[in-house]
Amino acid sequence: MTPLFIQTHRWVMHTKVWRFVGFASAIVGLLCYALSSSFNHLFGNWNFWKIIVYTIFSFIICLIILFARTWRDSRSLRFKAHSAFLVLVITSVYSFFSDKVMNGKPDAYSSISYASFALMSLSLSRQIQCGFEVDFMYFYLGCLIVQLLKFNLLLAILGVCYTYCLIILRFSFACLNATSENHSFGPEEQLVGIQVDSQEREHFYTELERLLQQFGTCMKDLHKNNSSIDKMLLEKVKGNNKLVVTDHNFIIDAISHETINNLQETAKLMVDAGFEKECYEAYNTFRKEWLEELLKNKLLRLGKVGFQDYLIGRWIKTSEVALRVLFPSERQLYNCVFSDSTSASSDLYFSELCRGATIELLNFADSFANRSPSAWRLFKILNMLETLSDLIPEFESLFHDSLVNEAIKIKNKLGEICRSIFMEFGDMIFLTSDAEFDCWVDGGIHPMTCAATGYIVMACWSRKSLEQILRAHPLVVTDGAGTSLFYSQMELILEQFERKLETKSQAYEDPALRYLFMINNLRHVKCSLETFWDDRFCINMRKYFELYCTSSWNKLINFLDMNIKESVAPISEIDSMKDILNLFNQKFKEMCGIQSKWRVFDEQLRKQMIMFIQSFLLPAYGNFIGMFQKVVGKNAADYIEYEMSDIQDQLNRSFLLQDVC
Repeated sequence: MTPLFIQTHRWVMHTKVWRFVGFASAIVGLLCYALSSSFNHLFGNWNFWKIIVYTIFSFIICLIILFARTWRDSRSLRFKAHSAFLVLVITSVYSFFSDKVMNGKPDAYSSISYASFALMSLSLSRQIQCGFEVDFMYFYLGCLIVQLLKFNLLLAILGVCYTYCLIILRFSFACLNATSENHSFGPEEQLVGIQVDSQEREHFYTELERLLQQFGTCMKDLHKNNSSIDKMLLEKVKGNNKLVVTDHNFIIDAISHETINNLQETAKLMVDAGFEKECYEAYNTFRKEWLEELLKNKLLRLGKVGFQDYLIGRWIKTSEVALRVLFPSERQLYNCVFSDSTSASSDLYFSELCRGATIELLNFADSFANRSPSAWRLFKILNMLETLSDLIPEFESLFHDSLVNEAIKIKNKLGEICRSIFMEFGDMIFLTSDAEFDCWVDGGIHPMTCAATGYIVMACWSRKSLEQILRAHPLVVTDGAGTSLFYSQMELILEQFERKLETKSQAYEDPALRYLFMINNLRHVKCSLETFWDDRFCINMRKYFELYCTSSWNKLINFLDMNIKESVAPISEIDSMKDILNLFNQKFKEMCGIQSKWRVFDEQLRKQMIMFIQSFLLPAYGNFIGMFQKVVGKNAADYIEYEMSDIQDQLNRSFLLQDVC
């Protein structure tokens, strides 16, 4: 298979092609000029004699284009001089009368005819080298631009672009012709040199095409093994086990020795024939398409589903397989095929071979990082950053500096985004949909607490990576105690967390339930973070215990808080103490009944709360009962409904152990 650029080059340089182009452009130009307003202004309306003369003139022009090669080698100075003089006179006279009679905007036929005549002149210059054909081309191009300016500026710009293309082509032909005129030989020697040079060029392209076809046949044989290689790589990507690389002959082992030997021999033939560059480019053309298709639509599976967040794990595994298995194995095959080449550009060609597939991987990471930031996405980007950081040595060992720089650029960008998200981490974890839920009626754990604590735990698990990222930031400082920015940020988040919980607790009308809600949620935070943090982030737990007892059980203690004399009291005082005891019993039952419907986080918290309440309640109750027995005497037992042990049992029954997470 001949590369497209070689076929195009041969087609453009072929004189037969330009003979056809010149003939076609001459016919188009003559027909359009005959229909244009320019002809009508200069020569008047058509009649029989004008048609005859114009037809003969057109026929002569077409014959000159078709048979220009019969007199292309005329290098007589007299012929060149007279040709240049004739062209100068004709163009000057035409310009004089054209400017004199033309008024207003020209029509499209005139512009098309000038463009066609310019292309015809270029075709003529490709076939002969007399000089006047170039003057004709410049004249018609100038007329074209002038006419298009009379239409509008946009068309004039298009005309300038058309002019530029023709002039570039003309100078390209001039450079090619100059290679055959490096020596000052006579006309006969020059003719022989031109013929020899033309034959050599023809032989050059023929030999190149033959070798490329042979090389293409070998590459097709190599392509037959791609499906089996795809399956083996897919198994490595699908597996959940850690990637283990034993050797880099993964691809070579899957290809027959005959196929590899044929590739080596054909590549050696092309290198020896001076087609080393063409050989590298042909190999890359075949292999590059397979690599890009494999990475994008098979390993990453982006062809059908598009970009999805759940593909992050697959991207990580695909990147590891690509950099540690696929590309090194492809490099082994590359070195094997071009083992006889000593080109210093081998590394550059291999980088170009893998560039498309590698950029596909890097673009995926870049696209994900550019999506809207969120707390969840922080850890996905962090995983990608860690993977890319681990793979940088593989990039450096495999590729040219440009690809390595691209990988480092994406890695640095991921780090910057991680820093930015973490600095806003506190706001993000409290802006999730869970934060909008109402509180449970029983004072249980709020959904926001579960979600936010989960994010904080993930941040703690990633502490080492986050600290490395934060240390790389120029604004990172430590306080006097040496606390890192990570710890300082986490302290701020936990303080913000507590403020959010206090705001949520205002939804409860009962102050005791409000403080129980705070105790439950802080207990959840403490249990989730006890591996990472000490109790300094939950120092307010005791404060909420005291507030809870003050707002509920202290009301009962206030009923018992009386200064009773040890002496026997009057009957009115006995009745009063009986009323107080009955009121206490009633309120105690009500309190236990209400709080039996509330939730407590776990058994340990339940025991702590009971012990804390007992430390408040039992001493006051025991003191009151002792006073009551002294006042009432032997009949006191008839009025005492709860003993100390009964109080403890009732408290135990009032706190139901329920898992609220």
